[in-house]
Amino acid sequence: MNIIYIHGLDSDANSTKGVLLEKYCQQYHSDISVYRPDLNSAPEQVFEQLVKLVTELNREARTVLVGSSLGGYFSTLVSNHTGCAALLLNPSTQPHITLQRFANELLANTDNEGDALNNEILHTTAGGWNITHSDLQWFAAHPLGAINYPDKMAVLIKEGDELLNPYLSRDFYRGHDVKVTLQEGGDHRFSDFDEQLSMVIDKLQSLG
Repeated sequence: MNIIYIHGLDSDANSTKGVLLEKYCQQYHSDISVYRPDLNSAPEQVFEQLVKLVTELNREARTVLVGSSLGGYFSTLVSNHTGCAALLLNPSTQPHITLQRFANELLANTDNEGDALNNEILHTTAGGWNITHSDLQWFAAHPLGAINYPDKMAVLIKEGDELLNPYLSRDFYRGHDVKVTLQEGGDHRFSDFDEQLSMVIDKLQSLG
């Protein structure tokens, strides 16, 4: 089996959870390969990159996704498109809304309006992605709607998520017949991920 770890907004290929997952598989599941692509690019490029990677890896072995936060959003889109299984961690379901805060911050500190903002950098992530208003428009044009393969998807959500509304994500996925596990406490970063790796692998092997 191949696992593609899809990191969140302010992360990169060396995401803590991605590295932990890879090391765990190297130690306990040598038959599983973990891929950690850097996805600090415009969303349309990220989507195309992931679909291409899934398609290529599926020729060798079954390929599944693990997506955190914004990576959960992309995992949902890619799963819908390719039919691959996906495990989501505190997934973002409305990035066009949650990332709007960067545009609001810029507007509050500039005299520019309207089209002038389209190519203006709203925020630069830790990994180097320069988010523009055009990126927000792409997210708005690609909202999460139907889940095409609910039996191939599972969601882990921390009630203590301080960045995203955990109940919004829970209700969205449960409303589309996806199995959601709501865990007490915790945080957005899933700081106890290392303690859940055995369960994560079990879930991935059981999906679809």
